[in-house]
Amino acid sequence: MIKLHSETFGQGAPVVLVHGWAMHSGVWRDFARALARHCRVTCIDLPGHGRSEKISPFTLEQISVALVNSLPEQPCSWLGWSLGATVVLDIAERFPERVSSLVLLAGNPLFMQTEAWPGMEAGLLDAFADGLNDNCQATLSRFLALQVNGLADYKIILKELRESVYECAMPDSQVLQSGLAILKQSDLRPVLSRLKCPVSAILGGKDMLIPVAVGRQLSQLNAGCEVNIIEQAGHVPFLSHQQEVLAVVSRFLGQA
Repeated sequence: MIKLHSETFGQGAPVVLVHGWAMHSGVWRDFARALARHCRVTCIDLPGHGRSEKISPFTLEQISVALVNSLPEQPCSWLGWSLGATVVLDIAERFPERVSSLVLLAGNPLFMQTEAWPGMEAGLLDAFADGLNDNCQATLSRFLALQVNGLADYKIILKELRESVYECAMPDSQVLQSGLAILKQSDLRPVLSRLKCPVSAILGGKDMLIPVAVGRQLSQLNAGCEVNIIEQAGHVPFLSHQQEVLAVVSRFLGQA
């Protein structure tokens, strides 16, 4: 069985944090320790990220199986950020017995924009994919900057984000390309519409990757999905607006 790196903090009801594209679980550290005052928090590195072993192929199904097999057999709340939100939606579909509730943090069940759905422009994602072939490091730097653009204290947050991300070696280009392919090809709107477990979505009003307009669509897909907007946050609200995110998550988990 593939070995995935994880860290666990606190005691109580189990919550699993799943990070985003090109990241690793270290990006959660301060947020996870704060959340651990209320519950038992496990931060896990996706396959091929941080200190976790790689899988081949790097597909949504393989990722979900690897994560579930790496954790104790019990229902958990799953909090997924960005690509991690896509992963936890897939886990909820494949392993409903392992999911007590979901938190989708700066996530979108259909990441790509269509005429009828707000999302990321295909050209921007294609530019990242092309950039990985030319200069992987520079492309990742642009991606990190995009996540905090427009924030009042973006320089401080970007420095914090860079320091945490660069604690570990970057995933290899094949893993990164496969992650972008998952974002480009996955449509988990039917999954969200079928979910019976409690769902909370947290969106940033200044997010450059996930349009805040997706919030209305989420509620239409699943009437039980609560939507929380942090108006001044971008794509990393757990860094820029930690207390606001903690308040939402703690309240939701207490009710779920």
